[in-house]
Amino acid sequence: MSPHDMVLTPTGLRYRGRRLPCTIGRGGLVRDKREGDGGTPLGTHRITGLLYRPDRMARPAPWARPIGKDDLWSDASEDACYNQMVRAPYRFSHEALRRADPLYDLVLLTDWNWPDAQPGRGSAIFLHQYRRKGFPTEGCIAFRRDHMRWIAERARPGTRLIVTG
Repeated sequence: MSPHDMVLTPTGLRYRGRRLPCTIGRGGLVRDKREGDGGTPLGTHRITGLLYRPDRMARPAPWARPIGKDDLWSDASEDACYNQMVRAPYRFSHEALRRADPLYDLVLLTDWNWPDAQPGRGSAIFLHQYRRKGFPTEGCIAFRRDHMRWIAERARPGTRLIVTG
């Protein structure tokens, strides 16, 4: 491990000399991730992208991409675009990236089941803002808003996220 790795521990995410409290999926840590299980997958993942809401915050890093009003994420395992960003209108099951709440104001994307998604293995594992402290996610890793911003300002494409059980 390197000091530049993000390491999920039972007491939070360890990154660049800090330990940041976070929440994980309602299904806990899982070895065999499946769509809809609410689990956070064990393993070493890489950061692949950074999205942000330009109407709610300044660009957190030069490589960040703005979230537009028609941006969605496909969670339809039967679709060729499964576990990819898609645009509305979109006929398959999906999640809106531009939400009324602040959960996805800032999102770090990981390479979980990407770029060659296997149907049913679970769609995106994001790092994003939490709903409230201790409230579980659907499998993502969630943080306080200021901590999410701190992480996003320092992470780069390829940063490793290590999730061990």
